[in-house]
Amino acid sequence: MVFVGLAILAPRWSTARLAMTALALSVAIEVSQLYHAPWIDRIRDTTPGALVLGYGFLWSDLACYVAGVALGAGIEAQASRLLVRRRPKP
Repeated sequence: MVFVGLAILAPRWSTARLAMTALALSVAIEVSQLYHAPWIDRIRDTTPGALVLGYGFLWSDLACYVAGVALGAGIEAQASRLLVRRRPKP
């Protein structure tokens, strides 16, 4: 989801840049779940806060982020190759 969102917001970025940024953001959000100050827990108690920040850190989530970003990057790279092949030659 982060990869696709970034691709929409920054369509000129390379696939590698999108993937690295998406992975960095996802890992940062997951690691932030280790921090439980009252103010951030109040944000997490709201529906948008819970959806964006989550509640608890899980190592397995990191593996899922890597797999999701790799899948998104692979699909984007393949789609780019197909579009380049279909362009008419001048």
